Amino acid sequence: MNQKQMLRPANDAATTAAPLANFNTADAVEYLNTLPLAGAVELLAALPLPRAVKLLEAPELHRAGELVAALPPARAAALLGLMADDRATDIVHELDQDERARLVPLIGAEARQVIQTLLSYPPDTAGALMTTEFVSVPANWTVGQTLQHIREVERTRETVYAIYVLDPASRQLRQVVTMRRLITGLPDESILDVAQVNAPVTVDVAMDQEEVAQLIRRHDLLAIPVVDAGMQMLGIVTVDDILDALIEESTEDAHKFGGMEALEKPYMQIGFVEMLRKRGGWLSVLFLGEMMTASAMQHYEDELARAVVLTLFIPLIMSSGGNSGSQATSLLIRSLALRELRLRDWWKVALREVPTGIVLGTILGSLAMLRIVVWQLGGLHDYGEHWLLLALTVAAALVGIVTFGSLSGSMLPFALKRLGFDPASASAPFVATLVDVTGLVIYFSIAATILHGTLL
Repeated sequence: MNQKQMLRPANDAATTAAPLANFNTADAVEYLNTLPLAGAVELLAALPLPRAVKLLEAPELHRAGELVAALPPARAAALLGLMADDRATDIVHELDQDERARLVPLIGAEARQVIQTLLSYPPDTAGALMTTEFVSVPANWTVGQTLQHIREVERTRETVYAIYVLDPASRQLRQVVTMRRLITGLPDESILDVAQVNAPVTVDVAMDQEEVAQLIRRHDLLAIPVVDAGMQMLGIVTVDDILDALIEESTEDAHKFGGMEALEKPYMQIGFVEMLRKRGGWLSVLFLGEMMTASAMQHYEDELARAVVLTLFIPLIMSSGGNSGSQATSLLIRSLALRELRLRDWWKVALREVPTGIVLGTILGSLAMLRIVVWQLGGLHDYGEHWLLLALTVAAALVGIVTFGSLSGSMLPFALKRLGFDPASASAPFVATLVDVTGLVIYFSIAATILHGTLL
Protein backbone atom coordinates (compact mmCIF):
# COMPACT_ATOMS: atom_id res chain seq x y z
CA MET A 1 0.00 0.00 0.00
CA ASN A 2 1.49 3.38 -1.00
CA GLN A 3 1.78 6.57 1.04
CA LYS A 4 -1.21 8.14 -0.65
CA GLN A 5 -3.44 5.25 0.42
CA MET A 6 -2.10 5.48 3.97
CA LEU A 7 -3.12 9.15 4.16
CA ARG A 8 -6.52 8.79 2.51
CA PRO A 9 -9.27 11.03 3.93
CA ALA A 10 -11.55 9.60 6.59
CA ASN A 11 -14.55 9.56 4.29
CA ASP A 12 -12.61 7.45 1.74
CA ALA A 13 -11.70 4.99 4.49
CA ALA A 14 -15.34 4.83 5.54
CA THR A 15 -16.34 4.12 1.95
CA THR A 16 -13.77 1.31 1.69
CA ALA A 17 -14.95 -0.21 4.97
CA ALA A 18 -18.64 0.11 4.04
CA PRO A 19 -19.06 -3.56 2.91
CA LEU A 20 -18.46 -4.68 6.52
CA ALA A 21 -20.79 -2.14 8.13
CA ASN A 22 -23.63 -4.62 8.75
CA PHE A 23 -21.50 -7.74 9.27
CA ASN A 24 -20.80 -9.32 12.62
CA THR A 25 -17.24 -10.51 13.23
CA ALA A 26 -17.78 -14.06 11.94
CA ASP A 27 -19.45 -12.86 8.71
CA ALA A 28 -16.82 -10.17 8.22
CA VAL A 29 -14.05 -12.76 8.53
CA GLU A 30 -15.77 -14.99 5.99
CA TYR A 31 -16.09 -12.01 3.62
CA LEU A 32 -12.39 -11.16 4.02
CA ASN A 33 -11.46 -14.75 3.22
CA THR A 34 -13.18 -14.43 -0.17
CA LEU A 35 -11.25 -11.30 -1.17
CA PRO A 36 -7.92 -11.27 -2.98
CA LEU A 37 -5.00 -10.35 -0.75
CA ALA A 38 -4.76 -6.75 -1.96
CA GLY A 39 -8.48 -6.15 -1.39
CA ALA A 40 -8.41 -7.65 2.09
CA VAL A 41 -5.36 -5.56 3.03
CA GLU A 42 -7.02 -2.36 1.81
CA LEU A 43 -10.13 -3.15 3.82
CA LEU A 44 -8.17 -3.91 7.01
CA ALA A 45 -6.23 -0.67 6.61
CA ALA A 46 -9.48 1.33 6.34
CA LEU A 47 -11.20 -0.19 9.38
CA PRO A 48 -11.02 1.39 12.84
CA LEU A 49 -8.28 -0.25 14.93
CA PRO A 50 -10.62 -2.04 17.39
CA ARG A 51 -12.64 -3.53 14.52
CA ALA A 52 -9.53 -4.64 12.63
CA VAL A 53 -8.11 -6.21 15.79
CA LYS A 54 -11.27 -8.29 16.28
CA LEU A 55 -11.05 -9.61 12.74
CA LEU A 56 -7.36 -10.50 13.02
CA GLU A 57 -7.95 -12.25 16.33
CA ALA A 58 -10.48 -14.62 14.77
CA PRO A 59 -8.78 -18.01 14.21
CA GLU A 60 -10.99 -18.60 11.15
CA LEU A 61 -9.27 -15.74 9.28
CA HIS A 62 -7.07 -17.11 6.53
CA ARG A 63 -3.71 -15.55 5.56
CA ALA A 64 -3.49 -13.52 8.79
CA GLY A 65 0.30 -13.42 8.58
CA GLU A 66 0.25 -12.35 4.93
CA LEU A 67 -2.33 -9.65 5.66
CA VAL A 68 -0.28 -8.18 8.51
CA ALA A 69 2.92 -8.31 6.46
CA ALA A 70 1.24 -6.42 3.59
CA LEU A 71 -0.09 -3.61 5.82
CA PRO A 72 1.94 -0.42 6.39
CA PRO A 73 4.46 -1.22 9.15
CA ALA A 74 3.06 1.31 11.63
CA ARG A 75 -0.48 0.01 11.15
CA ALA A 76 0.64 -3.63 11.43
CA ALA A 77 2.61 -2.96 14.62
CA ALA A 78 -0.34 -1.09 16.16
CA LEU A 79 -2.67 -4.00 15.44
CA LEU A 80 -0.25 -6.59 16.86
CA GLY A 81 0.21 -4.49 19.99
CA LEU A 82 -3.54 -4.32 20.62
CA MET A 83 -4.29 -7.98 19.95
CA ALA A 84 -4.42 -10.77 22.52
CA ASP A 85 -0.86 -11.86 23.21
CA ASP A 86 -1.35 -15.47 22.13
CA ARG A 87 -3.02 -14.56 18.85
CA ALA A 88 -0.43 -11.88 18.08
CA THR A 89 2.28 -14.48 18.70
CA ASP A 90 0.59 -16.90 16.29
CA ILE A 91 0.57 -14.24 13.56
CA VAL A 92 4.19 -13.22 14.19
CA HIS A 93 5.10 -16.91 13.99
CA GLU A 94 3.67 -16.99 10.44
CA LEU A 95 5.96 -14.15 9.30
CA ASP A 96 9.33 -14.87 7.74
CA GLN A 97 12.52 -13.64 9.38
CA ASP A 98 12.73 -10.41 7.36
CA GLU A 99 9.12 -9.49 8.13
CA ARG A 100 9.64 -10.18 11.86
CA ALA A 101 12.76 -8.04 11.91
CA ARG A 102 10.80 -5.21 10.28
CA LEU A 103 7.64 -5.31 12.40
CA VAL A 104 8.51 -6.63 15.89
CA PRO A 105 10.73 -3.66 16.88
CA LEU A 106 7.80 -1.32 16.12
CA ILE A 107 5.47 -3.02 18.62
CA GLY A 108 5.13 -1.46 22.06
CA ALA A 109 7.79 -2.55 24.56
CA GLU A 110 5.44 -4.48 26.87
CA ALA A 111 3.60 -6.34 24.10
CA ARG A 112 6.88 -6.99 22.27
CA GLN A 113 8.45 -8.59 25.32
CA VAL A 114 5.45 -10.87 25.86
CA ILE A 115 5.39 -11.93 22.19
CA GLN A 116 9.11 -12.69 22.17
CA THR A 117 8.70 -14.76 25.35
CA LEU A 118 5.83 -16.78 23.89
CA LEU A 119 7.77 -17.31 20.66
CA SER A 120 10.57 -18.95 22.66
CA TYR A 121 8.38 -21.89 23.72
CA PRO A 122 8.30 -25.02 21.51
CA PRO A 123 5.25 -25.39 19.23
CA ASP A 124 2.32 -27.51 20.41
CA THR A 125 3.13 -26.95 24.09
CA ALA A 126 1.24 -25.16 26.87
CA GLY A 127 3.76 -22.31 26.73
CA ALA A 128 3.15 -21.72 23.03
CA LEU A 129 -0.64 -21.73 23.53
CA MET A 130 -0.92 -19.67 26.70
CA THR A 131 -1.85 -16.03 27.08
CA THR A 132 -0.48 -13.74 29.78
CA GLU A 133 -3.71 -11.73 29.93
CA PHE A 134 -5.40 -13.23 32.99
CA VAL A 135 -6.96 -11.80 36.15
CA SER A 136 -4.88 -12.26 39.29
CA VAL A 137 -5.21 -10.73 42.75
CA PRO A 138 -3.18 -10.93 45.99
CA ALA A 139 -4.32 -13.48 48.56
CA ASN A 140 -4.93 -10.72 51.15
CA TRP A 141 -7.63 -8.99 49.10
CA THR A 142 -11.35 -9.08 49.81
CA VAL A 143 -14.21 -10.04 47.51
CA GLY A 144 -15.11 -6.37 47.10
CA GLN A 145 -11.59 -5.38 46.09
CA THR A 146 -11.46 -8.22 43.58
CA LEU A 147 -14.76 -7.25 41.96
CA GLN A 148 -13.61 -3.64 41.63
CA HIS A 149 -10.34 -4.82 40.07
CA ILE A 150 -12.24 -6.93 37.53
CA ARG A 151 -14.35 -3.90 36.54
CA GLU A 152 -11.16 -1.96 35.84
CA VAL A 153 -9.23 -4.58 33.85
CA GLU A 154 -11.99 -6.67 32.23
CA ARG A 155 -11.49 -5.28 28.73
CA THR A 156 -7.79 -6.12 28.73
CA ARG A 157 -8.08 -9.73 29.84
CA GLU A 158 -8.66 -12.92 27.85
CA THR A 159 -11.26 -14.19 30.33
CA VAL A 160 -12.65 -13.25 33.74
CA TYR A 161 -14.42 -16.52 34.49
CA ALA A 162 -11.54 -17.57 36.75
CA ILE A 163 -9.53 -15.36 39.10
CA TYR A 164 -6.10 -16.54 40.18
CA VAL A 165 -5.13 -15.82 43.79
CA LEU A 166 -1.38 -15.24 44.22
CA ASP A 167 0.82 -14.98 47.25
CA PRO A 168 1.53 -11.24 47.76
CA ALA A 169 5.25 -11.76 48.28
CA SER A 170 6.29 -14.67 46.05
CA ARG A 171 3.55 -14.41 43.36
CA GLN A 172 3.03 -18.16 43.70
CA LEU A 173 -0.40 -19.50 42.76
CA ARG A 174 -2.40 -20.17 45.90
CA GLN A 175 -5.94 -20.80 44.72
CA VAL A 176 -8.47 -20.25 41.93
CA VAL A 177 -11.80 -18.47 42.38
CA THR A 178 -14.60 -18.92 39.88
CA MET A 179 -16.76 -15.95 38.94
CA ARG A 180 -19.84 -17.75 40.30
CA ARG A 181 -18.32 -18.12 43.77
CA LEU A 182 -16.99 -14.56 43.67
CA ILE A 183 -20.29 -12.83 42.97
CA THR A 184 -22.06 -14.87 45.66
CA GLY A 185 -19.50 -13.88 48.32
CA LEU A 186 -19.89 -10.97 50.72
CA PRO A 187 -17.84 -7.84 49.89
CA ASP A 188 -15.87 -7.98 53.14
CA GLU A 189 -15.03 -11.68 52.90
CA SER A 190 -11.46 -12.71 52.18
CA ILE A 191 -10.91 -13.86 48.62
CA LEU A 192 -9.51 -17.13 49.98
CA ASP A 193 -12.79 -17.80 51.80
CA VAL A 194 -14.67 -18.09 48.50
CA ALA A 195 -11.91 -19.97 46.66
CA GLN A 196 -12.31 -23.59 45.64
CA VAL A 197 -11.45 -26.20 48.23
CA ASN A 198 -9.19 -28.42 46.15
CA ALA A 199 -5.68 -27.46 45.06
CA PRO A 200 -5.61 -25.75 41.65
CA VAL A 201 -4.98 -27.88 38.57
CA THR A 202 -1.90 -26.55 36.77
CA VAL A 203 0.30 -27.43 33.81
CA ASP A 204 3.96 -26.91 33.00
CA VAL A 205 5.00 -24.74 30.04
CA ALA A 206 6.51 -27.76 28.28
CA MET A 207 3.40 -29.97 28.53
CA ASP A 208 2.09 -31.18 25.17
CA GLN A 209 -1.15 -29.56 24.02
CA GLU A 210 -2.93 -32.93 23.88
CA GLU A 211 -2.18 -33.53 27.56
CA VAL A 212 -3.39 -30.01 28.36
CA ALA A 213 -6.63 -30.77 26.51
CA GLN A 214 -7.05 -33.98 28.51
CA LEU A 215 -6.72 -32.09 31.80
CA ILE A 216 -9.17 -29.38 30.70
CA ARG A 217 -11.69 -32.03 29.70
CA ARG A 218 -11.19 -34.16 32.81
CA HIS A 219 -11.64 -31.25 35.22
CA ASP A 220 -14.28 -29.41 33.13
CA LEU A 221 -12.29 -26.15 33.04
CA LEU A 222 -12.64 -23.03 30.91
CA ALA A 223 -8.96 -22.18 31.44
CA ILE A 224 -5.98 -23.84 33.08
CA PRO A 225 -3.05 -21.98 34.69
CA VAL A 226 0.49 -22.45 33.39
CA VAL A 227 3.14 -22.32 36.12
CA ASP A 228 6.90 -22.70 36.44
CA ALA A 229 8.75 -25.04 38.79
CA GLY A 230 8.17 -22.61 41.66
CA MET A 231 4.39 -22.45 41.10
CA GLN A 232 4.62 -18.88 39.83
CA MET A 233 1.92 -17.98 37.30
CA LEU A 234 3.15 -17.57 33.74
CA GLY A 235 -0.17 -17.55 31.90
CA ILE A 236 -3.33 -19.50 31.15
CA VAL A 237 -4.49 -21.77 28.35
CA THR A 238 -8.15 -21.19 27.53
CA VAL A 239 -10.51 -23.84 26.24
CA ASP A 240 -11.10 -22.02 22.94
CA ASP A 241 -7.37 -21.88 22.22
CA ILE A 242 -6.88 -25.56 22.97
CA LEU A 243 -9.86 -26.44 20.76
CA ASP A 244 -8.40 -24.46 17.86
CA ALA A 245 -5.07 -26.22 18.33
CA LEU A 246 -6.67 -29.67 18.47
CA ILE A 247 -8.78 -28.98 15.38
CA GLU A 248 -5.60 -28.03 13.52
CA GLU A 249 -3.86 -31.17 14.77
CA SER A 250 -6.84 -33.35 13.84
CA THR A 251 -6.76 -31.87 10.34
CA GLU A 252 -3.07 -32.77 10.04
CA ASP A 253 -3.82 -36.32 11.20
CA ALA A 254 -6.65 -36.63 8.68
CA HIS A 255 -4.28 -35.64 5.88
CA LYS A 256 -1.73 -38.19 7.08
CA PHE A 257 -4.43 -40.87 7.23
CA GLY A 258 -4.94 -40.25 3.53
CA GLY A 259 -1.27 -40.87 2.79
CA MET A 260 0.05 -37.34 2.24
CA GLU A 261 1.85 -34.55 4.04
CA ALA A 262 -0.30 -32.22 6.14
CA LEU A 263 -1.44 -28.97 4.49
CA GLU A 264 -0.67 -25.78 6.40
CA LYS A 265 -3.24 -23.75 4.46
CA PRO A 266 -6.85 -24.25 3.27
CA TYR A 267 -7.16 -26.41 0.14
CA MET A 268 -7.94 -23.54 -2.25
CA GLN A 269 -4.92 -21.54 -1.05
CA ILE A 270 -2.38 -24.27 -1.75
CA GLY A 271 -0.39 -23.60 -4.92
CA PHE A 272 -0.21 -26.20 -7.68
CA VAL A 273 3.49 -26.95 -7.17
CA GLU A 274 3.10 -27.15 -3.39
CA MET A 275 0.13 -29.50 -3.77
CA LEU A 276 2.21 -31.78 -5.98
CA ARG A 277 5.00 -31.75 -3.41
CA LYS A 278 2.64 -32.58 -0.55
CA ARG A 279 1.01 -35.48 -2.38
CA GLY A 280 3.69 -36.72 -4.75
CA GLY A 281 6.21 -37.83 -2.12
CA TRP A 282 3.93 -40.24 -0.29
CA LEU A 283 2.38 -41.46 -3.55
CA SER A 284 5.87 -42.34 -4.80
CA VAL A 285 6.71 -44.17 -1.57
CA LEU A 286 3.44 -46.12 -1.73
CA PHE A 287 4.05 -46.88 -5.42
CA LEU A 288 7.47 -48.29 -4.62
CA GLY A 289 5.85 -50.36 -1.90
CA GLU A 290 3.32 -51.73 -4.35
CA MET A 291 6.20 -52.70 -6.63
CA MET A 292 7.01 -55.30 -4.01
CA THR A 293 3.56 -56.74 -4.67
CA ALA A 294 4.50 -57.17 -8.32
CA SER A 295 7.76 -58.82 -7.23
CA ALA A 296 5.82 -61.22 -5.00
CA MET A 297 3.54 -62.18 -7.92
CA GLN A 298 6.58 -62.74 -10.14
CA HIS A 299 8.00 -65.08 -7.52
CA TYR A 300 4.85 -67.20 -7.79
CA GLU A 301 4.68 -66.95 -11.58
CA ASP A 302 4.92 -70.73 -12.07
CA GLU A 303 2.07 -71.39 -9.64
CA LEU A 304 -0.07 -68.79 -11.40
CA ALA A 305 0.66 -70.39 -14.77
CA ARG A 306 -0.48 -73.79 -13.49
CA ALA A 307 -3.53 -72.51 -11.62
CA VAL A 308 -4.76 -69.35 -13.31
CA VAL A 309 -7.96 -69.60 -11.27
CA LEU A 310 -5.99 -68.39 -8.22
CA THR A 311 -5.63 -64.95 -9.81
CA LEU A 312 -9.40 -64.44 -9.67
CA PHE A 313 -9.24 -64.05 -5.89
CA ILE A 314 -6.12 -61.90 -5.57
CA PRO A 315 -8.10 -58.59 -5.41
CA LEU A 316 -10.39 -60.13 -2.79
CA ILE A 317 -7.45 -61.33 -0.70
CA MET A 318 -5.50 -58.05 -0.91
CA SER A 319 -8.43 -55.76 -0.17
CA SER A 320 -9.59 -57.81 2.82
CA GLY A 321 -6.15 -57.73 4.44
CA GLY A 322 -5.73 -54.03 3.76
CA ASN A 323 -9.17 -53.21 5.12
CA SER A 324 -8.63 -55.13 8.34
CA GLY A 325 -5.23 -53.49 8.83
CA SER A 326 -6.65 -50.02 8.19
CA GLN A 327 -9.44 -50.63 10.70
CA ALA A 328 -6.99 -51.65 13.40
CA THR A 329 -4.64 -48.76 12.65
CA SER A 330 -7.42 -46.17 12.83
CA LEU A 331 -8.68 -47.55 16.14
CA LEU A 332 -5.24 -47.65 17.74
CA ILE A 333 -4.10 -44.23 16.53
CA ARG A 334 -7.20 -42.66 18.05
CA SER A 335 -6.86 -44.59 21.30
CA LEU A 336 -3.22 -43.53 21.63
CA ALA A 337 -4.14 -39.91 20.91
CA LEU A 338 -6.83 -39.95 23.61
CA ARG A 339 -4.42 -41.59 26.08
CA GLU A 340 -6.74 -44.58 26.37
CA LEU A 341 -3.67 -46.75 25.78
CA ARG A 342 0.00 -46.47 26.67
CA LEU A 343 3.04 -47.95 24.93
CA ARG A 344 3.28 -50.62 27.60
CA ASP A 345 -0.19 -51.87 26.59
CA TRP A 346 0.98 -53.19 23.21
CA TRP A 347 0.90 -56.83 24.32
CA LYS A 348 -2.69 -56.45 25.58
CA VAL A 349 -3.68 -55.09 22.18
CA ALA A 350 -1.86 -57.95 20.42
CA LEU A 351 -3.67 -60.56 22.55
CA ARG A 352 -6.96 -58.86 21.68
CA GLU A 353 -6.33 -58.41 17.95
CA VAL A 354 -5.22 -62.00 17.21
CA PRO A 355 -8.53 -63.66 18.18
CA THR A 356 -10.42 -60.72 16.69
CA GLY A 357 -8.59 -61.20 13.40
CA ILE A 358 -9.21 -64.94 13.43
CA VAL A 359 -12.97 -64.51 13.96
CA LEU A 360 -13.23 -61.72 11.36
CA GLY A 361 -11.18 -63.79 8.90
CA THR A 362 -13.43 -66.79 9.52
CA ILE A 363 -16.50 -64.69 8.76
CA LEU A 364 -14.99 -63.41 5.49
CA GLY A 365 -13.67 -66.87 4.63
CA SER A 366 -17.14 -68.36 5.08
CA LEU A 367 -18.61 -65.71 2.79
CA ALA A 368 -15.94 -66.46 0.17
CA MET A 369 -16.61 -70.21 0.35
CA LEU A 370 -20.34 -69.59 0.04
CA ARG A 371 -19.74 -67.45 -3.01
CA ILE A 372 -17.63 -70.13 -4.73
CA VAL A 373 -20.17 -72.86 -3.90
CA VAL A 374 -23.12 -70.82 -5.18
CA TRP A 375 -21.33 -69.82 -8.38
CA GLN A 376 -20.15 -73.38 -9.03
CA LEU A 377 -23.42 -75.18 -8.29
CA GLY A 378 -25.48 -72.45 -9.91
CA GLY A 379 -23.55 -72.70 -13.15
CA LEU A 380 -22.40 -69.10 -13.00
CA HIS A 381 -18.72 -70.08 -13.25
CA ASP A 382 -16.75 -73.31 -13.46
CA TYR A 383 -13.80 -73.38 -11.07
CA GLY A 384 -12.73 -76.83 -12.18
CA GLU A 385 -12.86 -80.27 -10.62
CA HIS A 386 -10.98 -79.16 -7.49
CA TRP A 387 -13.28 -76.27 -6.71
CA LEU A 388 -13.86 -77.41 -3.11
CA LEU A 389 -10.13 -77.33 -2.42
CA LEU A 390 -9.99 -73.91 -4.06
CA ALA A 391 -12.77 -72.69 -1.78
CA LEU A 392 -10.92 -74.04 1.26
CA THR A 393 -7.71 -72.34 0.08
CA VAL A 394 -9.39 -68.94 -0.27
CA ALA A 395 -11.12 -69.30 3.10
CA ALA A 396 -7.94 -70.32 4.92
CA ALA A 397 -5.98 -67.54 3.25
CA LEU A 398 -8.54 -64.98 4.35
CA VAL A 399 -8.28 -66.14 7.96
CA GLY A 400 -4.49 -65.80 7.86
CA ILE A 401 -4.41 -62.50 5.99
CA VAL A 402 -7.12 -60.76 8.03
CA THR A 403 -5.43 -61.92 11.25
CA PHE A 404 -2.07 -60.65 10.05
CA GLY A 405 -3.63 -57.37 8.87
CA SER A 406 -5.33 -56.77 12.22
CA LEU A 407 -2.16 -57.59 14.16
CA SER A 408 0.26 -55.56 12.02
CA GLY A 409 -2.18 -52.65 11.71
CA SER A 410 -2.52 -52.47 15.49
CA MET A 411 1.21 -52.85 16.24
CA LEU A 412 2.48 -50.32 13.70
CA PRO A 413 1.23 -47.21 15.62
CA PHE A 414 2.95 -48.53 18.78
CA ALA A 415 6.19 -49.05 16.87
CA LEU A 416 6.12 -45.57 15.33
CA LYS A 417 5.33 -43.92 18.65
CA ARG A 418 8.13 -45.87 20.34
CA LEU A 419 10.55 -44.60 17.67
CA GLY A 420 9.40 -41.03 18.25
CA PHE A 421 7.29 -40.63 15.10
CA ASP A 422 3.69 -39.50 14.85
CA PRO A 423 1.44 -42.61 14.92
CA ALA A 424 -0.77 -40.90 12.34
CA SER A 425 2.03 -41.61 9.86
CA ALA A 426 0.80 -45.21 9.94
CA SER A 427 -1.84 -44.14 7.46
CA ALA A 428 -4.37 -46.47 5.92
CA PRO A 429 -2.65 -46.54 2.47
CA PHE A 430 0.69 -47.40 4.09
CA VAL A 431 -0.79 -50.27 6.08
CA ALA A 432 -2.70 -51.48 3.04
CA THR A 433 0.50 -51.55 0.98
CA LEU A 434 2.31 -53.52 3.69
CA VAL A 435 -0.49 -56.06 3.98
CA ASP A 436 -0.80 -56.40 0.20
CA VAL A 437 2.72 -57.78 -0.10
CA THR A 438 2.51 -60.11 2.89
CA GLY A 439 -1.01 -61.13 1.91
CA LEU A 440 0.18 -62.51 -1.41
CA VAL A 441 2.89 -64.53 0.33
CA ILE A 442 0.34 -65.95 2.78
CA TYR A 443 -2.14 -66.70 -0.01
CA PHE A 444 0.28 -68.57 -2.24
CA SER A 445 1.91 -70.39 0.67
CA ILE A 446 -1.49 -71.75 1.77
CA ALA A 447 -2.38 -72.55 -1.84
CA ALA A 448 0.86 -74.49 -2.27
CA THR A 449 0.03 -76.53 0.84
CA ILE A 450 -3.64 -77.28 0.15
CA LEU A 451 -3.50 -77.61 -3.64
CA HIS A 452 -0.24 -79.55 -3.81
CA GLY A 453 -0.69 -82.58 -6.04
CA THR A 454 -3.92 -81.24 -7.59
CA LEU A 455 -3.78 -77.80 -9.20
CA LEU A 456 -0.19 -77.19 -8.11
